[in-house]
Amino acid sequence: MEKIIDIIEAIAHEKNITKESALEAFKEALVNTAKRLTSKESTFEVNIDLDTRDYSVSKIITVVADDDDRLEEFHDSLMSLTEALDYDKDIELGDELRTEFVLEEYGRTAAANLFRELEYHVQRRIEQDLFEKHRALVGTVMMGTVNRIDAEDNTYVEIGELKGILSQRNRIKGEKFKRGDHIKALLRFVSIDPEFGLFLELTRTSPKFLEKLMAKEVPEIEDNLVEIMSTARIPGDRAKIALKTEQLNIDPIGAAVGVRGVRINSVSQELNGENIDCIEYSAIPELFVTRSLSPAITQNIKIEDKKAIVNITSDQKAKAIGKSGINIRLASMLTGYTIELNEVEGITTRSNDGSNNDSKESLKTTDTTALADLFK
Repeated sequence: MEKIIDIIEAIAHEKNITKESALEAFKEALVNTAKRLTSKESTFEVNIDLDTRDYSVSKIITVVADDDDRLEEFHDSLMSLTEALDYDKDIELGDELRTEFVLEEYGRTAAANLFRELEYHVQRRIEQDLFEKHRALVGTVMMGTVNRIDAEDNTYVEIGELKGILSQRNRIKGEKFKRGDHIKALLRFVSIDPEFGLFLELTRTSPKFLEKLMAKEVPEIEDNLVEIMSTARIPGDRAKIALKTEQLNIDPIGAAVGVRGVRINSVSQELNGENIDCIEYSAIPELFVTRSLSPAITQNIKIEDKKAIVNITSDQKAKAIGKSGINIRLASMLTGYTIELNEVEGITTRSNDGSNNDSKESLKTTDTTALADLFK
């Protein structure tokens, strides 16, 4: 007859779990089955002999003082010293009496209970292994197929052998999915629900999702030649991303945008048309805040703790704020500073680099008399 340990190892191979996990599940199943057949207060110990491929179950009774208050409640796992002396004259307080518990003596009831318990504990081990595997993948982009959409507009996605949930709040505004669609999303966290088991929570609204998509499209970011310093998003509308490089021969903005915008457009398309502004990071707070408020041109900036007071002319104020305040909100999220706009008199007509030579350059380019001799 086939040894039961061989059967347990075969289950481990079939369910793709370790032999150790399967044996632990078998031990727990044996203990729980023994308690079902006796009482929940009983204490059991399982020993597995891998050489003989067999197992044994022992019931353990601990010797306590005659006046111990636990005797009445835990009479199946405790025994008074006076009663224990009838079995062994040399026994002392704290000693344990062990008797063999033969599961086979309980017939089909024991077999049915053991099967149910083993099935349950093996499934828990499978979920635990999957949990550990996917927990290491938190923060990475997952690909899956939409399986169904419930009445609350939650999207259920098949990712391998598991189910992912993309709730409405984790979906980009305006997105609509249907069954069979292939989607990308960031793995937010892994959880085990008592009712539904293991599931993955997905998101498409996290700034980290934008960063991962940029890394996939831009080799310089993937190879750490260009570093993403910070990201701010209002999903579905607009995003700002601050980039930095230590390589003198690499333009971080040009690398991120790509030729004719092919790289940034690919990411924007994946994000349902979200506009993405790439900004060169600066360790100088005033310069970083100035760049983050682009396309607005600022006059000067004063930093006070985590607050940036920005002097700006009236013609640039609307650009700094943006539609529905989106530009200044993103700039604040990107830099980490609370931005306060202080309107000053004047109109900004110069370029963003603050050059004072605009009028001179204009005169040079409009006066073409010097070129006349070339065509004589």
